[in-house]
Amino acid sequence: MKIRLHLVSLLLCFCFSSCAQPEIELEASSDSSNTVAIIQPFGQQLSEAALALTEVKVTYDPSYFSIAYPGGDVPSHLGVCTDVVIRAYRLLDIDLQELVHQDMKNHFGLYPTIWGLTKTDSNIDHRRVPNLMVFFNRNGQSLALSQESEDYVAGDIVCWRLSGGMTHIGVVVEQMNGGETRPLIVHNIGAGQVLQDCLFDYEIIGHYRYN
Repeated sequence: MKIRLHLVSLLLCFCFSSCAQPEIELEASSDSSNTVAIIQPFGQQLSEAALALTEVKVTYDPSYFSIAYPGGDVPSHLGVCTDVVIRAYRLLDIDLQELVHQDMKNHFGLYPTIWGLTKTDSNIDHRRVPNLMVFFNRNGQSLALSQESEDYVAGDIVCWRLSGGMTHIGVVVEQMNGGETRPLIVHNIGAGQVLQDCLFDYEIIGHYRYN
């Protein structure tokens, strides 16, 4: 009789424990294999890279420098407008020095000859706006030279003609001006790598997307 009562007691305990399930609190797994990577659009990545450059103090210096190849750069505290674009792309592991050099080497006749060159020069070719314009036009998207701000998105490359015929280049970023009417530009027009509201301040002669 005692054995039967003990068995009944065990059965009752099992029944109640299986019917009344405890609440389980789920926690996020710390296992990196379960982490879903969120990949930003390339234009946003380039925008952030360009914005990061504004934290580095740079003096405008158009001097010719002999630099390493590939992956060469002028001294980090010096630079011109093209160096902003080159450095932004290099932060994303894209080396415009090498890419422009190889494209010019293979298609030299398609590039401007206004400097009297008869062959490529990996020290300077990628640091000239007209050369970058040809490269982006050949290898990326050449977009409309619009006067509508909504046609310019983060990561776009814009080229301008300044007074005296000089050319200029900069990167469109995510941030907008105070009135939310225009995207801002990271460029170096003489005051270092800065963020400015200047998209329509000069004549636009090139508008590109390259990734």
